Amino acid sequence: MKVFIAGASGLVGSNCLKHFTEQGWDVKGSYFSYQTAGTVFYNTLNPADANNFDIAGWNPDVVVHCGAMTHVDKCETEPEESYKQTVQSTINLIAVAKQCNAKFVYISTDYVFDGKEGPYTEDAPVNPLSVYARHKLEAEQLAIKEFNNTLVLRVTNVYGNEERGKNFTSRIIDQCKNKQKLTLKLPYDQYASPSNAWDIARAMFVLLKDNKHGIYHIGSTDYLNRVELAMRILKYFPDAQYDLIPMSTKELNQPADRPLLGGFITLKFSTEYPTFMFSNVDDFVKEKTSI
Repeated sequence: MKVFIAGASGLVGSNCLKHFTEQGWDVKGSYFSYQTAGTVFYNTLNPADANNFDIAGWNPDVVVHCGAMTHVDKCETEPEESYKQTVQSTINLIAVAKQCNAKFVYISTDYVFDGKEGPYTEDAPVNPLSVYARHKLEAEQLAIKEFNNTLVLRVTNVYGNEERGKNFTSRIIDQCKNKQKLTLKLPYDQYASPSNAWDIARAMFVLLKDNKHGIYHIGSTDYLNRVELAMRILKYFPDAQYDLIPMSTKELNQPADRPLLGGFITLKFSTEYPTFMFSNVDDFVKEKTSI
């Protein structure tokens, strides 16, 4: 299997690149603004860029799109940039995938829901609340419309190993390890099912291996709010210094609206892969604290 991964220097993309390669697949992963070892340059906003890796010439069986503008509040204030990085990049990669007759994989989010009746199954009605969410849904629907065999993985609150350690869970762990005092103003009313990027990569691998298509919700066994998530991590650092200030979403007054009861019911994936074992936040923190 030949797989091209756009956005392979990020959290999900880098884990996919590592796992697929370890499983013996022929994989090329791209970066745009931040290069990591083993990645090639590809500008998803300008397919004609002379420096771009020649995807069509390499002719992959699968094109995976892990890139997007993920700063939710910034998307609200810069909607044109959000559209370019999330929707236009998808349109451009769809064109390349069509040229290669390749399967298309899109990474989506639980933000396509309004958070009133979560956690959600795949067939729940969508109702995005923010610019970020509307653009993610638009790109997801474009991919499904253009390819009968599109695979969409909706994920949320992703954490895990990545070079820059930008994700919420890793940042707290690193600050505790470095004995930095934390000040955390966190919503107690935003629920989700955080998942390890390594599990997402493993799940995507088995779905691709079995030529699955359609929408799959991927999440771990955890279902908790941001305060609970922080406390779950901090319990492994009894000497950590921190100010944890629980707040309501209304009090936080964030530019972009968030779904409150988000997250997933993963029955579809679990029914098809009943022996697949997801890890959880405790597993990850234990791994990081044992190093």
